[in-house]
Amino acid sequence: MSRPQRPVSRRPGVKPSPSATRRVAKAPPAEPKLILFNKPFDVLTQFSDGDGRATLKDFIEIPGIYPAGRLDRDSEGLLLLTNDGQLQARIADPRHKLAKTYWVQVEGEPSVEQLQRLRDGVELNDGMTLPADARQLEEPALWPRNPPVRFRKSVPTSWLELVIREGRNRQVRRMTAAVGLPTLRLVRVRIGDWTIEGLDQGQWKEVPARL
Repeated sequence: MSRPQRPVSRRPGVKPSPSATRRVAKAPPAEPKLILFNKPFDVLTQFSDGDGRATLKDFIEIPGIYPAGRLDRDSEGLLLLTNDGQLQARIADPRHKLAKTYWVQVEGEPSVEQLQRLRDGVELNDGMTLPADARQLEEPALWPRNPPVRFRKSVPTSWLELVIREGRNRQVRRMTAAVGLPTLRLVRVRIGDWTIEGLDQGQWKEVPARL
């Protein structure tokens, strides 16, 4: 004959077992967001700065997003921002070799040999770059830069389109300098399939968060 089970008593101050505690449901993950931003010249790709310089916070007020990759303070154009860590990693990781297209104003007139050097790869202080797509452009229709580019009246300027699949520090500027074409203005116009088309400087828009 089985004995009746005794009721479990709870003494004051004794915590119930973990199995007896109520489980609090975790909040669902935030909806993935992907923002395309046309970064103006002289804006830092971060949301705060102790020195009072212009940052992304001056243009975008969306909590929880952060840049997927970098764009130098003295460069302009397309910057991607997301709240999705996996998407951020896939965009920014050089192993995925996501093509980035730049329009570059340079000092001088590019020769056939200089363009070919950019296409073949350029020896920099951190090694040889991967082959790039390089061609000369007619001057593109862009917003005026503020402040304007400083020109030397005695030296002509030209525009190049350069497509790279790496993300080294200041890579485009170093590449053009290495072949004798110093960069005066640098605008990123495309990353993968995303472009700044339809975005004036300082404007942003949200697009589907997928690669």
